[in-house]
Amino acid sequence: MSTYRLKSVFAPQSIAIIGGSPRERSAGRAVVRNLKASGFPGQIAWVNTRYDQIDGMATVHELTDLAYVPDLVIVTAPAPMVPKVVATAAQRGVAAAIILTAGLGQGPGSLAEATEQAARAHGLRLLGPHCLGVIAPHARLNASIAAHTPLPGDLALISESSAIAAALVEWGVQHEVGFSAVVSLGDAIDVDFSDLLDHFALDRHTRAILLYVESIRDARKFMSAARAAARGKPVVVVKSGRAPNSGGATHTQTLARSDAVYDAAFRRAGLLRVGALDELFAAAQTLGRLGTFPGRRLAILSNGGGVGALARDQLGALGGTLATLSSATVDRLDRALPDWSRSNPVDIVVDADGERYAAAIEALLADAENDAVLVVNVPTAFTSSADAARALVRSAGQRLRYSRAKPVFAVWLGGGEAALSALNAAHIPNYATEADAVAGFMHLVRYREAQTALMETPPSLPEDFVVDSTAARAIVEAALAEGRQWLDPIAASNVLRAYGIPTARIWAAADADAAVRLAQPLLDEGLPVAVKVLSPDIIHKSDVDGVRLNLVSAEAVHAATTALIERARRLRPDARIDGVVVQPTVLRPKSRELIAGIADDPVFGPVIVFGRGGSAVEVIDDVALALPPLDLRLAHELIGRTRVSRILKAYRDVPAADERAVALVLVKLAQLAADIPEIRELDINPLLADAGGVAAVDARIAVAHSRQLHKGRGHPRLSILPYPKEWERQLTLTDGSAVFVRPVRPEDEALFRAFFARVSDEDLRLRFFQSMKHFSHEFLARLTQLDYARSIALVALNGQGEMLGAVRLLADANYERGEYAILVRSDLKGAGLGWQLMQIMIEYARRQGLRLVEGQVLRENRTMLAMCRELGFSFKPDPDDPSIVNVTLPVGDAARASA
Repeated sequence: MSTYRLKSVFAPQSIAIIGGSPRERSAGRAVVRNLKASGFPGQIAWVNTRYDQIDGMATVHELTDLAYVPDLVIVTAPAPMVPKVVATAAQRGVAAAIILTAGLGQGPGSLAEATEQAARAHGLRLLGPHCLGVIAPHARLNASIAAHTPLPGDLALISESSAIAAALVEWGVQHEVGFSAVVSLGDAIDVDFSDLLDHFALDRHTRAILLYVESIRDARKFMSAARAAARGKPVVVVKSGRAPNSGGATHTQTLARSDAVYDAAFRRAGLLRVGALDELFAAAQTLGRLGTFPGRRLAILSNGGGVGALARDQLGALGGTLATLSSATVDRLDRALPDWSRSNPVDIVVDADGERYAAAIEALLADAENDAVLVVNVPTAFTSSADAARALVRSAGQRLRYSRAKPVFAVWLGGGEAALSALNAAHIPNYATEADAVAGFMHLVRYREAQTALMETPPSLPEDFVVDSTAARAIVEAALAEGRQWLDPIAASNVLRAYGIPTARIWAAADADAAVRLAQPLLDEGLPVAVKVLSPDIIHKSDVDGVRLNLVSAEAVHAATTALIERARRLRPDARIDGVVVQPTVLRPKSRELIAGIADDPVFGPVIVFGRGGSAVEVIDDVALALPPLDLRLAHELIGRTRVSRILKAYRDVPAADERAVALVLVKLAQLAADIPEIRELDINPLLADAGGVAAVDARIAVAHSRQLHKGRGHPRLSILPYPKEWERQLTLTDGSAVFVRPVRPEDEALFRAFFARVSDEDLRLRFFQSMKHFSHEFLARLTQLDYARSIALVALNGQGEMLGAVRLLADANYERGEYAILVRSDLKGAGLGWQLMQIMIEYARRQGLRLVEGQVLRENRTMLAMCRELGFSFKPDPDDPSIVNVTLPVGDAARASA
């Protein structure tokens, strides 16, 4: 349901509290007190079957006794009563309910299930159960059991834990940090993280969103909402639960620990993850008072050399950059200060008074060689910390003269009420230690860099990037039909070959004589041979010492094979031993051993794993994870997050490895995970990489019948929907020319730029409602980098690959309505392309289950209006702009039934 009826949770006009008692620790009584204390302006009713009045406030016995239908009910009744209470509210037409009551259980037959079913039947939204409630200071709403009401601000907090939400409320009150809303999810039987991310992404009072996460239930819904929210606002998340996995059958499965998968998901969505609650507090402090800024160069000012040095060291440890001082700034500080360090950190010594602080601060704010300024004060007997704080406030108040975007961070060691009050009143973020302040600075740096990465255009895939998914699928389906969980080595090799991943040649031999016959041609070529034990029950050959390399004679092959089979049977008498596999020993002396593969996560589905390979891969633990699908930019970023990426570069007499070839393997594995959901685990170890490319030496693939992991349409297992190849089409225009239509890809930015160059200024104005002379990278990235779970854009290409037109449809968060837009090259009007693109768009909307397609058309755009009329759209003037016509087309079941 997403944002449906959430307005009644955060801005209700009337509220009814159900339950409670005169007891001091009554939840219902606490909520009423908080509602009154927060100055809630709407109607408040109290429903209670046992008391006629509580605290002087009259109650009614039943919700049906009220003369009006409240927008919101807050349920504090005992658990067994909750389903009936919710059913009554839903039948009366109440929009939303907050359930504070605990103990409703989970799963089939529980009180929680009965409550959810009663609400869903009438569209009643539920927050909770077992939650703290909701606080929306801008609406003067405190519908919670929190001890205090925070100040109005622009931070939205969504917490799975009531205790964490309450702690952050108290922290905000103490530090004068305001919130746009505080929400505790509790057991989240309806409203979840995704719904609230969608809500706060569009909330005008919210500038940044804070999340406390314990687990995600609907990964696809979460990823879609998180990616949408993070493109517009900072989203900071702290997650509990870093327990290690119990292990897996493959190296990749063992390495794909649950917390690492969550980390990969947050990274992919553009969220800023922090490690602990104190970091979340620091991020709240920073985001609540500062905007983002370009750059990572920090200038540090202090009246003590030691603390300045500590800040410098912390900056280096977190990956920040110590700013240099321009010569003009050095000259200015020389004139203003009697004594100072003449370098960054700028130490203005222990007797620095407010005037000296002001001079140094103003000089650093004016210096274009830094991006932010950290000001530290150490209390001394010579000066007043309060005077220094007031000097900072005065100087910071003038910073618009220097740089609108340059932030200031403060650390006043030892505090002091007067100093901290001055800083808080000026909304200057201040921290207990220099380490906290540097962390706050780096939070903003990391967020901005994540946003930049989200907008980067990936390199185009090579034209020979062709996969044979049909052949690979046939191999997998044959194994499943035979009841096998693992592909044999030859089948695994053939799957990799079908996806263009270079692999060593491989053959199966039942005994030593067969191994010699297969090895002889290789030996005749002068190639050394490898033999490896072949058993469906022995996943890691090293467990039985089941590999022999560099065999250079038939006698050596025969002896090695005999020994391997005998040893495997002795060590694993329970295992089926089918013989050995024979392959050439891969001799690439300057190659690097890597690991690449696919792991299966119970929440997010397939995960791509990359890192340092070899038999000790778990001990080395140099690995990074990413969610598929991948493009080349994401693949290179994945490689760059490992330590082994450093030795892919050239060093000493070793030439650089072909990193692009490694990245292509990762993209192909992601494509394989998308094409064949039945592949559950895939392990290439080692994957050798050198200047000549890559080679997969050994591979294991586990398969299982696919099951639906995520709700909704599309791929059954990926948490991010892949490129929707099924929407590719071949069209014929009225002049007989052929046109290829396909979904937009992230690498299409250059295609769009060239297309817009061939569209007239007038047509661009009609499409974008304003004159368009320049198309920035950020603008084009938003057109080409899509979340296929919510939107689609289709481009039409001619035989030369030139873009002829495009249509797009963006679904709302409730997945009921979709807004369309279309543009065709100006020299192609009348060729029928626009009509056919609109038909495909309408077909897509119907397939996705939307109820309505809508759009806005300039009244003067007669061509578009005529086409809409022919397609059956209805017209209505825009109430806010007489130059615009709103057009709508029903596409749901009712529309098809009446057609």
